[in-house]
Amino acid sequence: MSDPFKHHSPGLNAPAFGAFEIAPDDGTPLSHVTRAVYVGTEGNLTVTMAHGQTVNLTSVQPGMIYPIRCTVVHQTGTTASGIVGLY
Repeated sequence: MSDPFKHHSPGLNAPAFGAFEIAPDDGTPLSHVTRAVYVGTEGNLTVTMAHGQTVNLTSVQPGMIYPIRCTVVHQTGTTASGIVGLY
């Protein structure tokens, strides 16, 4: 398949070009820093942001894409599921 944009550098407002399922884990960094996170089931997310802050996002809604750049999705404090990292 031809990709007319393959030689363009994607900006942060460009669509994601990769995705991976996230299994929350307190000790393991994600394989990629996300540009956004998709949530499949309502709950809370505890994440470490790209600049190092750990925060709890409460009542995240299912079917939503949250534009956050995170390096870890923690098991402790995370009740949402069906989490997908977009990069």
